[in-house]
Amino acid sequence: MTRRITVVTAVHAPAAHHLPDAYASLSGQRLPDGWEWDWVVQEDGTTEEVRPRLPDDARVSFRQGRPGGPGVARTIALARADGAYVKVLDADDRLTPGALARDLAVLEADRTIGWTTSRALDLLPDGSTAGFPGDPDEGPVERGAVLRFWRENGYRAQVHPATLCVRRELLTALGGWMALPASEDTGLLLALNAVSRGWFTAEPGLLYRKWAGQMTGQSAHVDPAERDARMAVAEARARALAEFGWTYPAPGARAAATR
Repeated sequence: MTRRITVVTAVHAPAAHHLPDAYASLSGQRLPDGWEWDWVVQEDGTTEEVRPRLPDDARVSFRQGRPGGPGVARTIALARADGAYVKVLDADDRLTPGALARDLAVLEADRTIGWTTSRALDLLPDGSTAGFPGDPDEGPVERGAVLRFWRENGYRAQVHPATLCVRRELLTALGGWMALPASEDTGLLLALNAVSRGWFTAEPGLLYRKWAGQMTGQSAHVDPAERDARMAVAEARARALAEFGWTYPAPGARAAATR
């Protein structure tokens, strides 16, 4: 019986010209026997710019919707995500060879791990790449570790949310991505780590494109008032989840998973 990992991409018109590179990185993935991927692309808007950039591939589905930001686009795309796992791929980024297989290996081996992340490399305009200092060691990311590091290091997470792969039922239980104009992926990462253990893979899994049109490079992204509000809401959600004591997997399921 074939199982599936669903790759979710939110895209707006200015980034549409990067979609062929994203697809090429996805179509080059080699999965374990019995696995397949599908690509769920959701446009944040209703333009004529995105569809022509997508391939004629039965594994690719495309929908449009009223603009609401990347978090809204990804969350509504979950209606079409039927894979056991959901992998994030931003429209302007590229997966490295073997990224999906490495995610699957971790999640299939240990039911107590709810999500994975990996090292990301900046993909610079000249085609070169650059790493980030201070990546953690490969291995489990224990509950609460992401929030603690984030608070102590100027709202910078030690693992990159754009590399996330997560169990679909856990993602839907948390309501998908946060309804924020930005940092919606960081907010989700904090929430996931509040209720479940994760994993960091030291081998690079993503090429994170740096270009003039990327959303995180716009002036609105660093507006102090908005940034403070985003950080406050993301932190409050994570702290509340931790205090409520809900965990994944549930205690009984956790014991069964480790036997």
